[in-house]
Amino acid sequence: MIILISAISGSLSAQSTSSGNPSRTTAKSEKEQRKLKRIKVFKEQEEGENVFQRDFSLGGRLNTDGWSGFFELGYRKSRKVVNYFQFEFSEKKSLKEYKQQGYAPTDMGIASRPYVYGKQNNFYPVKLGIGQRYLIGGKANKNGVEVSAIYYGGISIGLLKPYYLSVNVGNDQIKEIKYDPNGPYKDAFLDQYAVTGGGGFGKGWSEVSVVPGLHAKLGMRFDWAHFNEVVSALECGVNAEMYTKKIPIMINEGNKQFIFNAYVGLQFGKRWNKR
Repeated sequence: MIILISAISGSLSAQSTSSGNPSRTTAKSEKEQRKLKRIKVFKEQEEGENVFQRDFSLGGRLNTDGWSGFFELGYRKSRKVVNYFQFEFSEKKSLKEYKQQGYAPTDMGIASRPYVYGKQNNFYPVKLGIGQRYLIGGKANKNGVEVSAIYYGGISIGLLKPYYLSVNVGNDQIKEIKYDPNGPYKDAFLDQYAVTGGGGFGKGWSEVSVVPGLHAKLGMRFDWAHFNEVVSALECGVNAEMYTKKIPIMINEGNKQFIFNAYVGLQFGKRWNKR
């Protein structure tokens, strides 16, 4: 009888405790649900399909004829297609460019500096364009890679900046001059024994001239970011540019109106949904 009474009392006490604290059970259940929801969102961001509506990224490229820096803004059109706008600043170099050390006689007390022999202009294209990314294959998990084809085109504003050299023009007189085929120092500009070095990056910006043109690009993009809301991508492809005249980078050779190159680039940024 004692054992039976003790068992019944324990059961009634447990029921009373359970029914007496319903709020504690409810709070615990809500906490677990919130935790499961966070885990679900985390997995979607990490492993789910990328369907974010906006993206922004910054990046740089190494081209076969120079370098580029850019920023990009994308708008999702459909599950597989993203429209994007891009602004790019780059420098083009001739394949004939070769840096060498300037000549400075020791008795003049002038330090020689490197320069490019035969160069007359620096060329900086500023590009604005619109393109599309077409999804070829999404990543199956967080360690996968999203692969997209890209096609892009737009306008190009080419900036020509005169290339200055420090030159001994005679009588131990050093001047910073640009190339002028009709000027008095034309021969000195091309005399390797008269050139003491380059004139510096800041020289010539007040004399910039503009050459308009068009550009187009085809390539492939590989995004390896673990989270879909992050942009971490490598891009490679080919680029073509056409200008209204030949671009006079060098004095004697290698100047072209149509420019074609290959490139590889990296870019980083983030994705989000519009509110």
